[in-house]
Amino acid sequence: MFRVTSRFVAAFVAALALGLSVSLGASASLAADAPATLTAGPQTGTAQRADQAAAPQGASTIPGYLQQTNGERAQVQPGNNAPMWRDIKQQAGFSSLPDPEAGVLIQPQTAYPGSAFTSAGEAWRQTRNLLLIPVGGWLLILALVGIGAFYLFRGQIRLEHKPTGRKIERFTPFERFMHWVLAFSFIALAVSGVVIMFGKFFLLPILGSAFFGWLTYALKTIHNFIGPLFGLSLVIVLLTFVRDNLPSKSDLAWLAKGGGLFGGGEAPSARFNAGEKIWFWVGVLFLGLLAVASGLVLDKLVPNFPYTRSAMQVAEIVHASATILFMAMAFGHIYIGSVGTEGALDGMRTGYVDESWAKQHHTLWLDAIKSGKIPAQRSGPNAQAPVPVIKPKA
Repeated sequence: MFRVTSRFVAAFVAALALGLSVSLGASASLAADAPATLTAGPQTGTAQRADQAAAPQGASTIPGYLQQTNGERAQVQPGNNAPMWRDIKQQAGFSSLPDPEAGVLIQPQTAYPGSAFTSAGEAWRQTRNLLLIPVGGWLLILALVGIGAFYLFRGQIRLEHKPTGRKIERFTPFERFMHWVLAFSFIALAVSGVVIMFGKFFLLPILGSAFFGWLTYALKTIHNFIGPLFGLSLVIVLLTFVRDNLPSKSDLAWLAKGGGLFGGGEAPSARFNAGEKIWFWVGVLFLGLLAVASGLVLDKLVPNFPYTRSAMQVAEIVHASATILFMAMAFGHIYIGSVGTEGALDGMRTGYVDESWAKQHHTLWLDAIKSGKIPAQRSGPNAQAPVPVIKPKA
């Protein structure tokens, strides 16, 4: 079981890293070819696309230049439709439709992170194509590469002493159930989100437009329905584990020793160490809730929310940013809890860990159990620990 899980994780990591690297190369080429940057039109003071033909030298001195119609402007600067859009912006209209933007054709100019000051729709497009996709993609790749390099350098964190055979309950059945609901919903959202955001670069050329369109639509539907389940399980997990994730003085000692990740042994820690608490508060609580909240806005599930174009653009930027950071942190959490630490996966798979494992990684927690401050069996007296399996000698 462990070998199969390790191979699956390794294959998934390699495939994701390869796909993201291909997508970043394609997105960089697209960014280079796309008319993404804007410059100020010297004659009109309006935004002008970088690939648009510039006005002839001295065009602004032509009599009536600013009063030209769209057809007249095309004679001196082909492709410049500024007169038409200027007229549209100056028009005032009335709409009886019950929508806050029913009478708005073109959004006001604004600037989002990484974009020029231009119309809000174009600013959102620039932020997505020039910031979120390349920076977010590289962040995910660096996280995966960093984990792979750490594994090659450090290897698996092994048990310092032989297993005693005495099992200690680490997670109750309810805790494990909610964790796996959250984990599998995260995997579904991560895979579908990566395909939606990066798939057109590395899957579209392989699958073709027809099948890729069907696949993306199916994954988008799955993403929309799994999102609320992820949010619900996230809240339950937060409430379940918040007490044991409160900061303590022992966390500083654990951080000072780097958690024993680079050797030298771990500092004593309670049920959860400082690294797990950082993941809980920064990853699960802050980034997780931010991703859920923005996702509910994008799904239009928040009552009485003003679903304007600008609100949806901001929600998409927040959602993409939060989920990319959440995924990068989750990669580290998954690694440490599976192939990175010997015996760690047993706690979430069976609910029990060996006493040697608890003594090495969570000494304060083990001491509290032995002193009676924490019950050794929290899931009830009828629960039975798994029988230790003795591996046959080679």
